[in-house]
Amino acid sequence: MSHGIAAERFPALEPHSISATSDALHAYARILGEWMTACRPKRKHWWHVSLRPALNGLTTDVIHADIDFELQLDMRASVLLGQTSNGERLAESLRGQSAAELAGNIRGFLRAAGLDDRFIPETGQHSDDEFADYSAESARKLADALSSVTAALDAFRAGIREEVSPIQVWPHHFDLSMLWLPGDKVPNQDPHDEEYADQQMNFGFTFGDEGIPEPYFYVTAYPLPEALPSLLLPAGALWQTDGFSGAVLLYKTLLENVDPDAYLLGLWGRLLSAGRQHMSANTMQGQSL
Repeated sequence: MSHGIAAERFPALEPHSISATSDALHAYARILGEWMTACRPKRKHWWHVSLRPALNGLTTDVIHADIDFELQLDMRASVLLGQTSNGERLAESLRGQSAAELAGNIRGFLRAAGLDDRFIPETGQHSDDEFADYSAESARKLADALSSVTAALDAFRAGIREEVSPIQVWPHHFDLSMLWLPGDKVPNQDPHDEEYADQQMNFGFTFGDEGIPEPYFYVTAYPLPEALPSLLLPAGALWQTDGFSGAVLLYKTLLENVDPDAYLLGLWGRLLSAGRQHMSANTMQGQSL
């Protein structure tokens, strides 16, 4: 990928213009997450409930139940797609309808296709509020941004020798992320409880939240080594301490770079190197106590 093409792949995202569309897609993603929770056996670090980036948005991938099916949020065409192994198809236009309406239509489609009720999530969990300012144009920009960040994460992931998670979108927070798992255990934690026992770093991106109401990148570590917040970061990145502790880069700051991909890979690589050094040292110190 040339530098010019890389720079063009990251679209400008105006927080005020994308917020209603992002909120709608977040609500729709949570619906898909409920189907994965209801139908899939648990995997470590809850990877069974996360969505996967797809060519035009997000997908559940194939869900195996008494019939196999897949649900996709096509963000570029603003349509919810569903298909089953017995040939049934759904194409539901996304226009800012309520989460309750969309959830009901998906439920009706899969029940009519023959899915047994024991695989169907509980009803009544979704709001009837509509997203009046939903914009198909904003949805396309959000899809382009997710695609660009996914491509950068995929390039970064390819050079890591230790275990890494899938590149995934978490429905509950609507953030794209990848976990690095060096294989070391956190001292004095139950080794069978991987959420607290596995050392990890999380490399992620979100369209904004209550703490930072605009798109941003984050990198967190668990447990957080004391030396990590003192690491010198590239210009534009900073260490966040309000709400969570981690390195933060605003999306709009990334766009100021001539080569956004090179900047991201440099930032992530520097933090990964520091994690390898300091998290390993913390493990050895804990074992010696």
